[in-house]
Amino acid sequence: MRNWLIRRYGKARLMRFIMTFYPPYFGAGVRVQHISDDFRDVRVSMGLGWYNRNYVGTQFGGSLYSMVDPFFMLMLMENLGRQYIVWDKAADIDFISPGKGPVFARFTIDDTLIDDIRRQTASGEKYLPQLQVDIHDGAGTLVARVGKTLYVRLKPQERQA
Repeated sequence: MRNWLIRRYGKARLMRFIMTFYPPYFGAGVRVQHISDDFRDVRVSMGLGWYNRNYVGTQFGGSLYSMVDPFFMLMLMENLGRQYIVWDKAADIDFISPGKGPVFARFTIDDTLIDDIRRQTASGEKYLPQLQVDIHDGAGTLVARVGKTLYVRLKPQERQA
C-alpha cells in the first residue's frame, strides 16, 4: 500500500501530510507548509495558541525547537540515499526575541552540501556537518536561531563495494 501511495501522491507530498498530522506536531500547532519534490526545500509554520504558549504569553521554547527538529536529518536522508547513516547528534537554540504570534522556518540544502558530505565520508569516516535554521515571525523579526549538528557516515557494506 505504501508504494501505491508514493506513486499516486509523491513522496514529498505524502511526507508533508504525515508530518502535518503527526500527533506531536498536530498538538503543538506545527504545520508543514511545503516540501519540495527533491527534499531540498522545506517550510514550516506554527501558530500561537493556548496549547503552545508559555507563562508570559509567547511561543513556548520547546515548541519552537520541536518545529524544526527533524527536517535537516530527513532532507539529508532523502538526498544521500539508503547507503548513508544520518542521525541528529547535537542541537542548540538561541532565543533572540519573543514569538508573539505565528512563526515560520525555512530549510534549504544544496549540491555544495551534498557533495561535501559525500567527499568527507567517502573513505568511511564519520562527518559532522553543522547546519542552521532561523525562526522568524510574520513581520520577519528573528525569533530564534537553531544550530544542528548531524552525524553522517557511509554504511559499512557500501564502503566495501
